[in-house]
Amino acid sequence: MNVFEIAMEKEQEVKTYYEKLAEETPHMGIKKIFTLLAADEQKHFDAVQAMGKEADCGIPADSPALEAAQKVLGDFFGDTVPASKLKKSLDSYRHALLVEAESVQFYEGILETVQDKDMKKVLTTILSQEREHYNIVENLYEYVLRPEYFLEWAEFSNLRKL
Repeated sequence: MNVFEIAMEKEQEVKTYYEKLAEETPHMGIKKIFTLLAADEQKHFDAVQAMGKEADCGIPADSPALEAAQKVLGDFFGDTVPASKLKKSLDSYRHALLVEAESVQFYEGILETVQDKDMKKVLTTILSQEREHYNIVENLYEYVLRPEYFLEWAEFSNLRKL
């Protein structure tokens, strides 16, 4: 198995995982984020496949996932209700973080060995998008986890003039 086949297999697995997460989530905004992430993984798959065939693969287009995630998570600001509904997905988000971290390391390793400038541009773009994916999932994970590690102290929550 060559490096392109390994990359395509990784991209396909991650795409399938994001589609599963999109299907399982009860929140439409989060569903949209995971659907966009799955679409990005398909673009990466197509680019790597074209590189493997030594065809003109072109640089994958910028992802709309980051802007969608910023909007969805921005809408949640101060609201813990969605976090409590997404709590059961915490392990899935943690796994997605691991998968994205592996992808980043994988592409960093490939970039060190590639000499072709065009291929390097494509791989750099994919690596950049994988880092964005990691940040998106990390922010989602942090949002869902936040109620567990932020504690309101009764001593300071009822401050008023005596």
